[in-house]
Amino acid sequence: MSSLDAFVKDLAAGRIQVVDLTQPLGPDTPVIALPEPFTASPGVTIETLSRYDDGGPAWYWNSLHLGEHTGTHFDAPVHWITGKDQPQNRCDTIPAERFVGPACVIDVSADVKDDADFLLTPERILNWEGEHGRIPAGAWVLLRTDWSKRTDPSDFLNVDETGPHSPGFRKDASELLVERDILGVGVETIGTDAGQAGTFYPPFPNHTIMHGAGKFGLASLTNLDRLPPTGALVVAAPLKIVDGSGSPLRVLAFVER
Repeated sequence: MSSLDAFVKDLAAGRIQVVDLTQPLGPDTPVIALPEPFTASPGVTIETLSRYDDGGPAWYWNSLHLGEHTGTHFDAPVHWITGKDQPQNRCDTIPAERFVGPACVIDVSADVKDDADFLLTPERILNWEGEHGRIPAGAWVLLRTDWSKRTDPSDFLNVDETGPHSPGFRKDASELLVERDILGVGVETIGTDAGQAGTFYPPFPNHTIMHGAGKFGLASLTNLDRLPPTGALVVAAPLKIVDGSGSPLRVLAFVER
């Protein structure tokens, strides 16, 4: 029996579970806010073209208007200025095999419960590796914060007079993950940098470092609490948008029961 045959049989028998890591995408999806004079991303607009009516008596379909980086979405290297000259850096040029990889889930949910501005450190990564083994090249590193359990948009964005507050990566943690040659990072927050990352040096260090190294980002994930620290396989394939800097996507994890 081939590996694929075994996989299909295990999937059909329920020995492998499919976990959806994707948030629903619709008009209520929170969108990141940018201060003036920067151009803001629009919210999601869904317009019905026809629904079994005069516009199309036998079919239903919609038109969509949204930014590339909306909801559960993929950040390609070209999204950031540091990645603009990387080879195969756009949604339509990244080889498809780079969307699939093993997942390493680092659980910091207890820390984030006490500190919304929590930052992952290299020491925390090394401690995780001491327990679960070295992060392999080609892995997705997923930061479990349970932030996706914040279902109220204002709580999810968590903005006060000093700006947004949400967890993320310290600069040297992102550098260590690049040394591990991962595919990219995934987070439950609206973006892969911490809410206060605009005040860091450099600003938005995870974007700067990851995309400058040709790595990817996955934002607004959910159900990371249903994944083991290791052993899951993640498929995160963006739409093949020509010259695309990113894309909403459906992220699936395959987990042995």
